[in-house]
Amino acid sequence: MASLVLSSLCFPSRKPCSLTSSLRFSSGAPIQSRFGAPLFVGFGSVSKRNGRTKASVDSRAYTLVFRDLDADDFRHPLDKQNTLLLRAIPGLNEIGRAILGTVTEQIMLLENIGSSVLVSENQLSELHKLMIEAAGILNIEPPDLYVRQSPVPNAYTLAISGKKPFVIIHTSLVELLTRKELQAVLAHELGHLKCDHGVWLTFANLLTLGAYSLPGLGGFIAQRLEEQLIRWLRAAELTCDRAALLVAQDPKVVISVLMRLAGGCPSMADQLNVDAFLEQARSYEKASSSPIGWYIRNAQTRQLSHPLPVLRAREIDEWSRSREYGNLLKRATQMSM
Repeated sequence: MASLVLSSLCFPSRKPCSLTSSLRFSSGAPIQSRFGAPLFVGFGSVSKRNGRTKASVDSRAYTLVFRDLDADDFRHPLDKQNTLLLRAIPGLNEIGRAILGTVTEQIMLLENIGSSVLVSENQLSELHKLMIEAAGILNIEPPDLYVRQSPVPNAYTLAISGKKPFVIIHTSLVELLTRKELQAVLAHELGHLKCDHGVWLTFANLLTLGAYSLPGLGGFIAQRLEEQLIRWLRAAELTCDRAALLVAQDPKVVISVLMRLAGGCPSMADQLNVDAFLEQARSYEKASSSPIGWYIRNAQTRQLSHPLPVLRAREIDEWSRSREYGNLLKRATQMSM
């Protein structure tokens, strides 16, 4: 099995760029592990000001920890369905070995950490605490966390066999989001690791990065396989949004992240309205429910690496009100300060 995995948070990319220049905008996931009780840090809340919903950071006397959480407890049905379809494709792992090798792994590893800042207890300690707590809530060993200078708000994960996985977040994302929203982003990335999304996510990442333009790759991966991988990747993103909700434990925090990534900026952050964005999501669903709308929607999204932000917002809103999510909260352990 190919050993390299990338995971990204946000952007539904269509047009690939060159491999080395586009690594920082990549997408994907996984090595399953476990982690004990988390350190406590303040959770964010959602408050109303002048009729607008705004996420902010506050403190609670407790948080919920999922000590016995299994990936299938929150995996999205489309993720399960598309995973089964991929498993039915013969020779997928062999293709991975042909595509990925030690040199490719090292290029990606060094390219991503060579110009970033490693977060620790003594370096950007607040972000370190957010990662430790998120990993503890999801019952997974925390990866290393790096902060990288970039004007493009994004976050992604790199995992190489035999090496500790790490998450990179861009400085523009730190500027755009509240601390609670940042923790939801970290939880999204941890969701890929928790779900062990594996070699198929590596393929999908390389395709979205333009790897299919590399010499010889076109002979290995047919267009049908490419479309199936991208379809699976979109489903995997819905799963990881659920991981973000399990950590945030407030759907408006996760939806606020999606809203800000769709059209937010620091100067207008206090004017964004989560409820209005949810209404926008419902309007999109209604507009695309007709036969013509359904066709246009499929044509619009079939080549995207991530679902549209409004669709992700609707999905997380619905799951937050589901019996499945409620049962997970009942199973969780309350951890006092």
